Amino acid sequence: MVMKKDDRIDDYIARQADFARPILEHLRAEVHAACPDAEETLKWSAPAFMYKGEILAMMAAFKQHAAFNFWRGTQVVGDAGAQQKAMGQFGRITSVDDLPDRETFSALVRKSMTLTDAGVKAPQKKKGETKAPAETPEDLRRAIDANPKAAATFDGFSASCRREYVEWVTEAKQAATREKRIAQAVEWMAEGKKRNWKYEKC
Repeated sequence: MVMKKDDRIDDYIARQADFARPILEHLRAEVHAACPDAEETLKWSAPAFMYKGEILAMMAAFKQHAAFNFWRGTQVVGDAGAQQKAMGQFGRITSVDDLPDRETFSALVRKSMTLTDAGVKAPQKKKGETKAPAETPEDLRRAIDANPKAAATFDGFSASCRREYVEWVTEAKQAATREKRIAQAVEWMAEGKKRNWKYEKC
């Protein structure tokens, strides 16, 4: 069966660091090997694998590590995966050697598929539960660090305030839009403003 590829994933992988590209290519191939019906797309600017219209898993690369995330998380890998500090169930992936062997990985993919087939919904965030700190993209971090006032504001923000800026930037569909949002974000932070400052009460 021909792999259902999305050219945007090729572009995403090509932009990543030398260490990350083999990891992402390996994960991509292993997902398709275990789930031939998987379809590729982008979700929140990161590569995602869809199965029967639902997210099966996602992967991403950062400055010094990559990450892989089963959408159903602990329903697939158990509570051990919840202990990882980086996004996803395999922690900070710095080489292919950090990943499970093919048999183990394939079994996890198939388990996630089975949950989808059975109509099991992904676990919802409990009321009062806080999200993990957002990982700041390298391009945004560089722009912030180049402006001391913006850096001081950003680093002083709560995790939720930092997340608002990070998600705004990473949700941009086009590179030009992303660059424009980064520039605007730095300008606002240099003025001490939160992402949604326009809607705050005076």
